[in-house]
Amino acid sequence: MREKKYDYLIVGAGLFGATFAHLATKRGKRCLVIDKRSHVGGNVYCEEIEGINVHKYGAHIFHTSDRRIWDFVNSIVPFNRYTNSPLAKAPDGKLYNLPFNMNTFYQMWGVKTPAEAQAKLDEQRREAIKRMEDDGIKEPRNLEEQALTLIGRDVYEQLIKGYTEKQWGRPCSELPAFIIRRLPVRMTFDNDYFNDSFQGIPIGGYNLLIDGLLKGVDVKLGTDFFNNCECWRSVADKIVFTGKIDEFYDYRFGKLEYRTVRFETEVLDEPNNQGNAVVNYTSPDVPYTRIIEHKHFEAFGNAVYDNPKTVISREYSSEWCDGMEPFYPVNDKKNQDLYSRYRALADMERNVIFGGRLAEYKYYDMAPIIARVFNYFD
Repeated sequence: MREKKYDYLIVGAGLFGATFAHLATKRGKRCLVIDKRSHVGGNVYCEEIEGINVHKYGAHIFHTSDRRIWDFVNSIVPFNRYTNSPLAKAPDGKLYNLPFNMNTFYQMWGVKTPAEAQAKLDEQRREAIKRMEDDGIKEPRNLEEQALTLIGRDVYEQLIKGYTEKQWGRPCSELPAFIIRRLPVRMTFDNDYFNDSFQGIPIGGYNLLIDGLLKGVDVKLGTDFFNNCECWRSVADKIVFTGKIDEFYDYRFGKLEYRTVRFETEVLDEPNNQGNAVVNYTSPDVPYTRIIEHKHFEAFGNAVYDNPKTVISREYSSEWCDGMEPFYPVNDKKNQDLYSRYRALADMERNVIFGGRLAEYKYYDMAPIIARVFNYFD
């Protein structure tokens, strides 16, 4: 019998696969990474357009409070000081700061102190709770009722409702309450979206991070594992699979559902279009969910004017179907039950490791992906 050449065949060259290959290679293991796309990096891949690193599959901001993870990624490529402070353009035409903080409440109601903001929030929360009680309801039955009891009518209608319905393609009254069990509310004038100790973007873009992780690793692109599974299974002792878990098992129980995103990218003959990297559009009358202006991830202050052009991407959310890129798992009961059946099969595998958002049917930020890989080697 022919000796296997590799210790690990890693299916998928995204962040999970690249990190796994890096750590395994450092431990003397032989790894082959394959990916059906023409580039490495998965959804963190950047395409350079007019000298600007464009986040091809949507904005990716690295953030963590784990010093070990932060030091690890910075050992591959230094990160910049980007701080995520998105804006929302609401149905009333105004711009509001996110996440919900004293700036948001001042813009919404003109309140200037935490006590005034808290009183306004409590008043609207009580109204929502009373409406439920009048209907004989004790617990929120859906996302709309949950949001109203957490944040009140004004913030919900201006900043949550339209955006959420576009994102999920369903009325908030039909979405499960658990999607927003908690909403971040800050009684400070702090526009930093994350509470983490560290955040930033790799200086020079995410491609440098992935290339650094895959340095010295054998990589084959334009290669679909499912075109010749048996052959690929024979080249390594173990498989690290980062693709769709239902596809791995040939959809024997049915297909898991996703939301997908379409990007409409445009080069503009101006240096600064919206003054911010991320602006959400919460009005149902605007078909896209947000606009990303990519240069703001890596150019700060007046440096944005060093390049006379800018690149924006409008994001459109829709139901996923075959041939589209799966982005967000639909974490309702039906899909979670279906995933559990596939997970039971995966748990019986002795030589296959399933990892990442598609293989685990779970939305992950980037730092937790790296933490998941660390766990395998720890």
